[in-house]
Amino acid sequence: MNKAIIVLGFAATMLLLGRMFPFVVVTGFSRVIKNLSLAAFNAVLSPLVVVPVSALAAQWALPWRPDWWSGGAGLALDLVLLDGWIYWWHRANHVVPFLWRFHQVHHLDETLDASSALRFHFGEVLLSALVRALVIFILAIPLSSVIVFETIVALATIFHHSNLRLPPSLEHALSHLIVTPSIHWVHHHARRADTDSNYATVLSVWDKVFGSRSGTLRNVEMPIGVEGKRDEGLIGLIMRPFLRIGS
Repeated sequence: MNKAIIVLGFAATMLLLGRMFPFVVVTGFSRVIKNLSLAAFNAVLSPLVVVPVSALAAQWALPWRPDWWSGGAGLALDLVLLDGWIYWWHRANHVVPFLWRFHQVHHLDETLDASSALRFHFGEVLLSALVRALVIFILAIPLSSVIVFETIVALATIFHHSNLRLPPSLEHALSHLIVTPSIHWVHHHARRADTDSNYATVLSVWDKVFGSRSGTLRNVEMPIGVEGKRDEGLIGLIMRPFLRIGS
């Protein structure tokens, strides 16, 4: 419950700031309501499936974790490993056609703001939970580390999807350590070469290390979405992965 309050409060704050100090001026709230409706599905799904799956994986994890891998240093290592995992999982969602059918729902949003960070198909959330459970099981990551990581990921995702205009010097400085809007907006550029880049979620180093950082710079004219496709209504987005075979 505390995590939900923190995440929702931060999302509301970033959404408001993005309207007050926008990088791109946007009007209307219809797409925000659509994004929040998709988020509501996942809010129900999380306590029923996602959290129990992670808890079971942590409870029955392989008993190999050494004593030194604990405390603050152990938590830090867990966070780095999980961030590395989510980089590769995100990349797989763009490379594997079956996974892309679900992840595409997130990318079809044609405007970016804090609500975009909550817009995911429930099928992607379920698949992600299952794969993450395998990582937790193999690496023997405690549930406490998973909860801290998921909270950080939620806040980072809201931040780098936001429409908040940051001072260029601040954003440039932050980009050396974490993923900022200037980095992630390029990932949502409606040009497939850029869509298939900038996969990092928290630490920005992963794209540099694994050669997936785009050289494109964010600009106000940059079209957002999926190249050659348009956004759909709520029902269309929910049904899309099941009906649009090969899309």
